[in-house]
Amino acid sequence: MPPPGFQALILCGPGVSLNTFTSNPEDFPKALIPIANRPMLWYPLDWCYRMGITKIHIVTPPSSAKAIQAALSQNPHLTSLPAPSADILAPEDLTQTSGTAEILRLPEVQSVITGDFMILPCDIICEIPGESLLEAWMIQQSGLGGVSAGTLDYTGPKMGIGGEKGGRRGGLSVWYQTKTESSVKGEETDFLMTAPLSVPAVPPPEGSLIPHISNLVYSTTTDTLKDICEDKKTFPIRHGLLRKHARVRILTTYRDAHIYLFPHWVLALIAKNPSLDSISEDVVGSWAKAGWQPGLGEKLHLRDIFAPAGKSHERGNGSPHVRSLEEEMDVLGLSTTQTTTLAPSPRSAHRSQGTTPLLSSPLATPPTKHPLTMPPILAYIHPSTPSQPTPLIHRIDTPSLLLSTSLHLATLPPSSPLSHPQKTHPSTTIAARTTISPTSLLAANSTVEEKCTIKDSVIGANCIIKSGARLTRCLLMDGVTVGEKAQLVGCVVGRRAQVGNGCSLRECEVQEGNVVGEGVEARGETFMVFEGLEGGEGEGGDVYGF
Repeated sequence: MPPPGFQALILCGPGVSLNTFTSNPEDFPKALIPIANRPMLWYPLDWCYRMGITKIHIVTPPSSAKAIQAALSQNPHLTSLPAPSADILAPEDLTQTSGTAEILRLPEVQSVITGDFMILPCDIICEIPGESLLEAWMIQQSGLGGVSAGTLDYTGPKMGIGGEKGGRRGGLSVWYQTKTESSVKGEETDFLMTAPLSVPAVPPPEGSLIPHISNLVYSTTTDTLKDICEDKKTFPIRHGLLRKHARVRILTTYRDAHIYLFPHWVLALIAKNPSLDSISEDVVGSWAKAGWQPGLGEKLHLRDIFAPAGKSHERGNGSPHVRSLEEEMDVLGLSTTQTTTLAPSPRSAHRSQGTTPLLSSPLATPPTKHPLTMPPILAYIHPSTPSQPTPLIHRIDTPSLLLSTSLHLATLPPSSPLSHPQKTHPSTTIAARTTISPTSLLAANSTVEEKCTIKDSVIGANCIIKSGARLTRCLLMDGVTVGEKAQLVGCVVGRRAQVGNGCSLRECEVQEGNVVGEGVEARGETFMVFEGLEGGEGEGGDVYGF
């Protein structure tokens, strides 16, 4: 279970890479795009509830707040989630182009985060038990295990009565492999470097995620890495990194899941550094480098954050330690033993007269500034074993990933928490002489006419598949109409779109509300209506294939 007061923030972005289906984010934002007939937002919400987090905030621009609020109160998948319902936070200054770190600087967001928290995107699907991830973080950084069997060099206690007041703890990020059997060509990747943690005194139990956790020492996007290499004609590695970490592992095919478990002090880090725009590249990247790059922690104002003026808790080695139990509680006030204050004896009073404090002596030296000890940022590297299936963890931010993940979820066994209780909804009408594979999903109130073939596909609600149509590995959103004898292979069709009779489409995308005329043949095209072009204004106008 998460610690008391632990919060989750789900960031709902504009969905630029899915603009075929989010051309009007005010009416249909990215968070409501269906994945296997469930709204995208359902998956991170369900994951949070299953791990025991009930204090959830959905952060979205004001322009999309109304549509998300309506979905939370009307969509049957979202209304079936446990209580209490998630809060919608729509800061006035939040726009569709705001950076993720900039979001956490907004006063409305700063005010609602009162303790340790988790950040995750709305497009994440994660089959890893969330409680296992929380447990690993609490053992390493937050819970009693961090005191008794911690594996880090950080010497301060990691648990106290006051939550974040109990010490300056580190964070945890999540990374997953993109090169798997179900990988999608051209998927975005990141570049990261990790260093192994010391062997724990107590071996972790079987099934624990701790063996897959490392110390993150460098991270950036692949595009930024290419820019650095082009500018420097090589990849520079600082001597400070090698002095700090003799063994470093370089990973180039993994991707940041944008799942972060942060202590509360990270809010102050972001607030004090307006130049930090992205959580992934700026906050986490700078934090990782501050662990070995001298002076970077000072530039990030971390000394001021860890030991504000007049409240320094640094000891001999300068490490920010937890305040003692006596400082957290008035132990003297709880005692039944009465005490009195003794007046100084005349001899000691006479001895103290005429003396000056040590610091007032011209020979006295000011206290030295001890080195800043950085709490670590850890990385959970999700294992990928070709010989055996591993829990799915993936961001869904391209049409190809939307299709492949929806088809994967349609094949899950009933034991999976992400499986559907019924492959075909009882309200769906299926005519005779129709073939539907057991790995297909059909939502409510859809109609499939005779002589149709549906193989490995996901069909949304209120769809009409006319006679003789053939669908293979397709995703149809709600309200789609497929004409007679149309053939679709590997296509993603948006809401209320229409595919004409006799069409043959392979690996195509069709914008919501668009109409593909009869007999159209296309491969790898995107059918969209662009406002402002002659004859193509509005939905349901002329056909465009780009």
